[in-house]
Amino acid sequence: MALIDEIASNHDYHLLKQKVYSNQLRCLLSLKPSQAVAKAVQTLKSNSARELARQFKLPVPLWARGYLARSSGKVRTSAVRKYLEQQAAHHGYASRIRPPVYKYRTTTPTTLASAHAWFDLTHHLVFSTQHRKGVFTSTAAQALSDYWLRIAIEGNFALDQISIVPDHMHLIVRIVPKTSTEEIALLLLNNGQDFISTNYPELLIECGLTQLWSNSAYAGTCGQTTTALLMKWLGSNE
Repeated sequence: MALIDEIASNHDYHLLKQKVYSNQLRCLLSLKPSQAVAKAVQTLKSNSARELARQFKLPVPLWARGYLARSSGKVRTSAVRKYLEQQAAHHGYASRIRPPVYKYRTTTPTTLASAHAWFDLTHHLVFSTQHRKGVFTSTAAQALSDYWLRIAIEGNFALDQISIVPDHMHLIVRIVPKTSTEEIALLLLNNGQDFISTNYPELLIECGLTQLWSNSAYAGTCGQTTTALLMKWLGSNE
């Protein structure tokens, strides 16, 4: 459907693939960290309904109220989880008597809900310290993780897994459709800066740092299937 492609382009969404059925539309979108899934869905549905109603006199409303949204990425979520579990060995900390490493993985994943949406939006975030200095001890890392878990409850997102070594950390985060990846990343970074500065200022002083984090972060999506597999499926005749 050329119309969906045009709407996506006009609103700076990258439409990777789409497939039209008699009763539904399936789209594979690449969004910027600042763009929320719920807003993208609303934009595509409202603009396409209005234009199709104008051209073909289709009934209004055209689309059902709800939608399904799932994330995908270069690798599956299971591969990201395995990578986080191996951080200590990967960076040479596992052989130390008291490795400065902290790992967390939930045993009871938080259930997230959003009105009129069924979703599974999982992200892999990576934060590094300023100049990649070894700031974190296992004690400070655990304290920060516990604090972030409380922030997640208040902010309506879920931290499923955290792996922290002295100079960087990996997180698996699940979000609701109305929230952008950028919003959650900034929330974690800003609260993390404040928490460490207030409770462990000596760690920053010892490393000669004026701030905790570097000025950039990594954010990627992952899911039960890979983006490449979804693109192949949407391009098939099935």
